[in-house]
Amino acid sequence: MSSPRLYRLALPLAAAALLAAGCAQQVTRYGDAKGVETVTNEFGSTDLQTIAESMARSMQTAPVIVSGNLPIVTVQEVRNRTSEYIDTRAITDSIRSELQKGGKVRFAVDQSGMKQQTGEIDRQQSGYYAREQSVDRGQMVGAQYRMEGNITSIVKQVRDTKDVYYKFNLQLWNIRNGLLEWTDEKEIRKTTTGG
Repeated sequence: MSSPRLYRLALPLAAAALLAAGCAQQVTRYGDAKGVETVTNEFGSTDLQTIAESMARSMQTAPVIVSGNLPIVTVQEVRNRTSEYIDTRAITDSIRSELQKGGKVRFAVDQSGMKQQTGEIDRQQSGYYAREQSVDRGQMVGAQYRMEGNITSIVKQVRDTKDVYYKFNLQLWNIRNGLLEWTDEKEIRKTTTGG
């Protein structure tokens, strides 16, 4: 078979193969948001949920929480001291959400939300709103406790085995006297072999 004829036959076959590959349908499905996620050994959704639930459960047993006087807490964003990107705001929000569900803690506006809070008060004080329905300055309630934490990791790799150890620590500080009222930590280890 001559080379030009072979070329003419091969070209349509190659085009058909490329077209078939390009037309392969992508499939999307819903999964269980609470299911264990093991796609990689990096920090993932299962780790976030485990930490939030564990910390909220533990904090609700602290004497200052159990006392029943609905302490007011402000939240500092968790500090990421790992070598990977972790959305620490998501961790902070999840812990706050778990604590709020427990109904034993109230939350004051945190540092990241202060600009929006004061902006809304300023907007209501602008003269465009009915005086009896707008919020006065100087009415915000200060927090009694400050919640803060950090996440660290140690990564070890030998040939085709990678081990990642995470440690999450959370503390509750008394703002008035600077005393540490509660602290706990959660450890997670993930090992990947092969590949």
